[in-house]
Amino acid sequence: MLKKLVNKFSIFEIIVIALMATLGIATKPVIVPLAHIITGPLYIPGGAIAGGLYMMWVVLGVGLIAKVGVATLISVVQAIMVVSLGIYGTHGVVSFLTYIVPGLIVDLYMIMIKTKPFQKWNFFVAGILANVSGTFLVNVVFFRLPLVPLVLTLSAASLSGGIGGLIAYGIFKKLIKNQALENLINGRGYND
Repeated sequence: MLKKLVNKFSIFEIIVIALMATLGIATKPVIVPLAHIITGPLYIPGGAIAGGLYMMWVVLGVGLIAKVGVATLISVVQAIMVVSLGIYGTHGVVSFLTYIVPGLIVDLYMIMIKTKPFQKWNFFVAGILANVSGTFLVNVVFFRLPLVPLVLTLSAASLSGGIGGLIAYGIFKKLIKNQALENLINGRGYND
């Protein structure tokens, strides 16, 4: 099944997928401690806020490639990197679940909306979905917060995910404006 999914993409698209996965993992150790400064006193898990900023790479990958399966592949690559290299986190094999589900949710969103090219509000919603699903799943598996703190955490994850989606959109627009990925984006109706 994974081979069938991967065969849908060109070599250049696979490179972009790997780059987005790597950027997501590379930014996580920098962003999470900064988020803990804000979330620690509020007793909100730091990943709820930080997640929007490292999930933005999944959303950016979807915007750039605009094919169903991109978010899932980015998430799979991230999960493999985290589990096999022990780069970040102590969740072990459960990382496969907590990393892959947000990618699946974003891909399901892409299937449901059928909007191509990805618009600004799509980036926003995809960021929210990715971060809220990841935050909820980590809560179910590890934290098991009571209802009120969970709602507060998911609200913070929503805000952070939406902001991450808008940052991804900003990066996306800059790449289009500068014609940085012209052969990837060309012919999909993106104009400025």
